[in-house]
Amino acid sequence: MAAKKSKKDSKQTDNTIAVNRQASHEYFIEEQFEAGLVLEGWEVKSLRDGRIQLKESYVDIRRGEAWLCGAHVSPMLSASTHVNPDAVRRKKLLLHRRELSRLIGSVERKGFTLIPLSMYWVRGRAKLKIGLAKGKKLHDKRATAKDKDWQREKARVMKHG
Repeated sequence: MAAKKSKKDSKQTDNTIAVNRQASHEYFIEEQFEAGLVLEGWEVKSLRDGRIQLKESYVDIRRGEAWLCGAHVSPMLSASTHVNPDAVRRKKLLLHRRELSRLIGSVERKGFTLIPLSMYWVRGRAKLKIGLAKGKKLHDKRATAKDKDWQREKARVMKHG
C-alpha cells in the first residue's frame, strides 16, 4: 500500500484571482467557457496582487469580438510613472472562433447574457471563466435559497442522526 500524503507534502496553491459570487444568485448558469485576456503590464501586476473586482462586470460582443467591460482593476501605486492607467478599461477576450460564434448566436437569438464567473491563473496566464446565463426572477431566487436551506438542514440531520 502506498503511504498517504500529508498536507505538508502536497503543494496546493490557490490560483484564483477573483470570484463573482453574485453571479449564481442573479443568474441561471447554462454553460461555462474559458477565455484568455489581453492585458497591459500594470494590469498583470495588479492581478498578481488580487486587485480586481468582477461584481458589476459583463461580457460584451462587438464586431465579432468578446470584450470584458466594467471590471475594475485598481492600479498599484508602484506602477510605472509614464503609464496612465485606466481602472475600468475594456479588455479583449481570447476565444476560439467556434466558441465565439456559438456565444454570439446564443446571445442574439436566445436571449442569454454573458457574465464573468471567476478569474484565475493557468501556467502564468490570466484566464476568465465566462458563464452563458439567463436572469433569475425574484421567485426563482427564493426557490434557490429554499433549496439551499433544505440541503443544509438535511445534511445536519444526517450528521447527527
